Amino acid sequence: MFCHPFVREQKRLSFMKVIYNWHSNNIRGDIFGGITAGIVALPLALAFGVQSGAGAVAGLYGAIALGIFAATFGGTSTQISGPTGPMTVVSALVVVKAIEGYGSFEAGMGFIICIFVLAGFAQILFGVLQLGAYIKYIPYPVVSGFMSGIGGIIILLQVFPFFGQTSPKKVADVITHITDVIPLINWEAVIIACSTIAIIYLFPIVTKAVPSTLVALISMTIVTTLMGLEMPVIGTIPFSIPELKLGAIASIHATDITLIVELALTLALLGAIDSLLTSVIADNITKTKHHSNRELVGQGIGNIIAGFIGGLPGAGATMRTIVNINAGGQTPLSGVVHGILLLGILLGLGNYAEEIPIPVLAGILITVGVGIIDYKGFRHIKSVPRTDAVVMLIVLGMTIFVDLIQAVAVGLILSSILFMKQMSDQLASEVTILPIKENCRQWWKENIPDSIGDKIYVKHFPGPIFFGFAPALQAMADKLPDVRVVVLRMMNVPHIDQTGLYALEEVVLGMHKRNIAVVITGLQAQPYRMLQRINLIPGLIPESYLFDKVEDCIQWLGEELRQTTGSDQAFFEKLNEIRNENKASFKYRM
Repeated sequence: MFCHPFVREQKRLSFMKVIYNWHSNNIRGDIFGGITAGIVALPLALAFGVQSGAGAVAGLYGAIALGIFAATFGGTSTQISGPTGPMTVVSALVVVKAIEGYGSFEAGMGFIICIFVLAGFAQILFGVLQLGAYIKYIPYPVVSGFMSGIGGIIILLQVFPFFGQTSPKKVADVITHITDVIPLINWEAVIIACSTIAIIYLFPIVTKAVPSTLVALISMTIVTTLMGLEMPVIGTIPFSIPELKLGAIASIHATDITLIVELALTLALLGAIDSLLTSVIADNITKTKHHSNRELVGQGIGNIIAGFIGGLPGAGATMRTIVNINAGGQTPLSGVVHGILLLGILLGLGNYAEEIPIPVLAGILITVGVGIIDYKGFRHIKSVPRTDAVVMLIVLGMTIFVDLIQAVAVGLILSSILFMKQMSDQLASEVTILPIKENCRQWWKENIPDSIGDKIYVKHFPGPIFFGFAPALQAMADKLPDVRVVVLRMMNVPHIDQTGLYALEEVVLGMHKRNIAVVITGLQAQPYRMLQRINLIPGLIPESYLFDKVEDCIQWLGEELRQTTGSDQAFFEKLNEIRNENKASFKYRM
């Protein structure tokens, strides 16, 4: 059937909308970038799979599914996704919980798959609810401590494999039984692991054309095989197209629902943070802008598919993304190519991967752990505010020894409390309440006589009135001297929250009990609406007591004073009379 060129173009554009920022102008660069990223991803996928306890093939399945589907439906053009260090640490915990609850890995497969798939759905929900933009507000000390803790966990869990032994699944067990390593050291494994690390760090000096991780993997595997060295290897890898394992979900226990949801949310949040941080790095390199909520949806879809085929969940991988960009990748096609390459390797070379020594993977993972640690944060620990350093160290310790999600939660809570305390102290120190003749020298003299200059005070608010500032606000009011008028300068107050609103209400009520008239200048839209909602305006502060500028307020005070006959006392009584006309309509909030 004949199709008009315009219709064909519209269909092409529609397809491009489905795949974020896709275009066909860089196919060669995308293919080369994807192939390069795939080569880098291969040893990491195998290593992460082994570390998780789910097997090397699970790492490959996860890299394939995420590589193809997260790239297709995500919101970062150059992102390469797959199993990462942080996600693997949590995945390993999931596998441990499955074995503890069901007796074996095979019996607990439904438990594992359910968590991985639910994590993907949670990420999609994050994206649909537009939560991606909020991830960037996680404080740096929390991210630093968490990532360094993850790096520490990865390194600790490789201590036993480094020496040719089977590692406990928990960090606490590794530390407790660390002395058990010494009598059983396999020196052949140690030499192979050390050689792996040396190649990874030194080979780039020779050339960066070939990934050093891949060189280390292949060369050390060949050396181990040819020399007949005795050490544990990966073992059987099924080299076939992944199959759906939906039936396994039926085996989960109803009593595990709470644990499943908790672990799934942990993976979802961690994957969201990991992916969006990588997206920001990609943006900085490519001078582009990612779509955070779309990226979360793409990661969720990739993790759902990975979970259904028995693969590890993952996230945007920083190193692989950078490799892709440097090799010429510009569009999601590079991520898809990376996933297809890994699938081809699985189907064609899976039997060769079975002979990869575990100490080689241990060496690779140790370099990964070392790379995750935030050395910049540690270098500047004496220079940054003490509170930030404390938060980072607490999160670091809790990540390694307690729980990942609890570490982040405690870090966020501590950071928020400390930030509020700092902001409150800062605002309190900047708050001034001075006689009008000191605060507004350029305007008062021509309008306000000296006789009452000490009875009119001006209070300047330097920023938002929020819950952290409320105590300082109330303390300030209690220290007011014998004054008759207080001018509240609020031109720098864009927002007032409920706590701040009620604190301001209490302050105004206290002033009125002392027969102090309250006048406001520079009131912005949001504070004005809030004051109206509780009838502070016009109930206690008449609309006529609101002014755009402080000079307008001073001029008005001067005019009222000139119109008042008698003493200064009569002037102040008149101001209170105007206020009291509105006070009858004010109903105090119970």
